[in-house]
Amino acid sequence: MATYQTYTAIGQREDLSDVIYNISPTDTPLLNTLARAKATAVYHEWQTDSLAAATTANAAVEGADASDATMSPTTRLGNYTQIVQKTIKISGTLESVDKAGRKSEKAYQLSKASAELKRDIETILTANQGRSAGDASTARTMGAMLSWIKTNTSKSSGTTAGADPTTIGVSTRTDGTQRAFTETILKDVVQKVYSSGGNPKILMVGPFQKQTVSGFAGIAAQRYMAPGDMPTTIIGAADVYMSDFGTMSVVPNRFMRTRDALVLDPEYAAVAYLRPFATNELAKAGDAEKTQILAELTLEMRNEAAHGIAADLSTS
Repeated sequence: MATYQTYTAIGQREDLSDVIYNISPTDTPLLNTLARAKATAVYHEWQTDSLAAATTANAAVEGADASDATMSPTTRLGNYTQIVQKTIKISGTLESVDKAGRKSEKAYQLSKASAELKRDIETILTANQGRSAGDASTARTMGAMLSWIKTNTSKSSGTTAGADPTTIGVSTRTDGTQRAFTETILKDVVQKVYSSGGNPKILMVGPFQKQTVSGFAGIAAQRYMAPGDMPTTIIGAADVYMSDFGTMSVVPNRFMRTRDALVLDPEYAAVAYLRPFATNELAKAGDAEKTQILAELTLEMRNEAAHGIAADLSTS
């Protein structure tokens, strides 16, 4: 008599794990680092100013009349808010049936959409995108980080030379011939930021440049004390760069362009929200629930001279 096997038996229960494994990264280091501000119009504005240059010529004759100081007005800058949104639509049947890994399909998809929205914002903030007012059929866009940094830059002078934005916040960078990221390039940018008045605290780089920076001489020594009878742990990450003008945290960012390295003073940048993250239940038009997650925000570059960029870096 033949053995009765699973290949022919009917009625076997499905073996489906009740866990959903998702390794897509959700960390948004720039969005998490920058301060949060409030916008009250679709064109959000702020002012910048600077002191007169220091001079050795400030000497007054004894008994002379007071001389007027040179005074200058502030500079008025602005950026457009950008609407970002994700909308999900779940049928009544799908919400009602038993599902593996989640009880509510709506809640699960909303959680995914929220994480995706933050990833989109992180990508936008670090993009080479200029601001646009938009119109009735074209969406407004904010001027992203790369469109603002002009004072403190290191760019390619190779076959195709790189170029800084012509008008900050409006123009985009012109990419040039890529070159290897070196500590000399980084030191040049850090020195420029410091000379402009900034105090750089963060070096933000993509994964490839993070490994490059780990080999720089200015990386803080890393030691791990292991018991004598245990294998020693090798630490290969670079978390702190010790520049001539203070230490900087080396922060990897999966969503920024790999060809750029940003030197940032987070005190002088913020994300301004006209409308914070909100969940909107949209009108039903049948047997489905339609839900939108939305935010309206912009980059407030409080003073671009507090930041710097090493551009046109090779990625291989």
